[in-house]
Amino acid sequence: MKTLLNLSVAALILAGGVYLYADDDHEEGEHHRSSVVAKPLSKQDQVSAALYKKECSSCHMAYQPSLLPKRSWDKTMNTLDNHFGTDATLDPSDHKTIQNYLASYASKNDRLVDMKGAVALRISETPYFVRKHREVTKKMVTQPQVKSFANCNACHTKAESGSYREREISIPNYGRWED
Repeated sequence: MKTLLNLSVAALILAGGVYLYADDDHEEGEHHRSSVVAKPLSKQDQVSAALYKKECSSCHMAYQPSLLPKRSWDKTMNTLDNHFGTDATLDPSDHKTIQNYLASYASKNDRLVDMKGAVALRISETPYFVRKHREVTKKMVTQPQVKSFANCNACHTKAESGSYREREISIPNYGRWED
């Protein structure tokens, strides 16, 4: 539940605005409803968020900073010369701006470290992600319209805005997710 709220705050951070979030997902047989109001970003954070989005979304979705803890973002930023097989090196000034931005809005949630407590570089390796996607078959993910778990917005129709609600899931060639 907390992670979903963090995701909504992250969406605000990327969008640079104020957002009211209502979570209506079902978790372990219970119905949850809560909301959080986030404050607008400072002008500097808006500039940093825009730079992050510009640089990172040129290759993949600009994942919300709250999807990983600071130590994961630090490791990611410090290994951009080999970023999952690609050289994603940045200008030193841009690198510093983005790293500071990610550190400021990273998750403080321990459920986001990998299964062995190591620094997770892939969101899909976090225990929370694994638990939430345990019923998704390999066939659903490896199809050409999805390709991998890294392509969040293939199934989560509002992922880029930070919303991962179950009612907004539509898996290509399978339809709406009904849990």
